[in-house]
Amino acid sequence: MPTSPIKVLLVEDQADISRNIADYFESKGSVVDFAYDGEQGLSLALSNYYDCIVLDLMLPKMDGLQVCLQVRKIADRHIPIIMLTARDTLDDKLQGFGQGADDYLTKPFALEELWVRCMALSQRHTLNTSHTLTIGDISLNKQTFHVTRQGKEVFLQPIPLKILRVLMESHPRAISRSELCEKIWGDEPTDSDALRSHIYQLRKAIDKPFSSPVIKTLHGVGFALDVISNVTK
Repeated sequence: MPTSPIKVLLVEDQADISRNIADYFESKGSVVDFAYDGEQGLSLALSNYYDCIVLDLMLPKMDGLQVCLQVRKIADRHIPIIMLTARDTLDDKLQGFGQGADDYLTKPFALEELWVRCMALSQRHTLNTSHTLTIGDISLNKQTFHVTRQGKEVFLQPIPLKILRVLMESHPRAISRSELCEKIWGDEPTDSDALRSHIYQLRKAIDKPFSSPVIKTLHGVGFALDVISNVTK
């Protein structure tokens, strides 16, 4: 099963730099949201789910250091942040790390290096963890794609399998339809009927043979797993 595309927030006030970064990231399958000032960047960071934030230091309205500090104070999860800046002294870098940045890249930089760093940050949480996701009575092996519920094997087609994995990795957070589509199909267009069909297939396999359903639809929000939160990743 291919890796889900990462979703990146790019906070950069120079349009040409933003476009170059976005074009390169999107060619790699990433989904990119833009912000052109610090206040907009902070608002997006706190209201959406991102795998990584690329944050310029010098921004209108609120500089990158303040954005980083506020994200660390307010966000309910650790969002990886890589800071971009033309400042290259040790003190500047220490200041960025002191405000909560995970990485630091000095302008000018190679797009390939920025991409690799973002991928490394977004995947860091998966290091030194089990290959098996276990939530409630559902287990999914991320290497073999073997799924069980209540100890019984469950057979899933590739897309319903990816949906289940996204729901398990997001648990206990609910995931919106748009975010789910982005993680499954990236920027490739799909319609609500396709998603509905795959959700139906997932429910048919993971819910109907058992006494209690676990795939929960939250109207106006999206989907979540309705299970006791004993999560092993």
